[in-house]
Amino acid sequence: MDAQDALLRRLDALELKACEAEDLLDELNLTVYRQQQQIDALLRQLEALRVQQSDPTAGAFRSLRDELPPHY
Repeated sequence: MDAQDALLRRLDALELKACEAEDLLDELNLTVYRQQQQIDALLRQLEALRVQQSDPTAGAFRSLRDELPPHY
């Protein structure tokens, strides 16, 4: 029976490690998914800024120097 008990303990330890590895993999997948969402949002913002910068009439930020009267 000692050999069987040792074998069962080893099997239980392996099952526990497999469950922990699966949980860690799920957590890492979720992290990668969230990071990809953030990257996609940042890329959309960057593209919007590029469009805004290329089209100054689209409500782009104007410098106060652009607002100076001609006599300055």
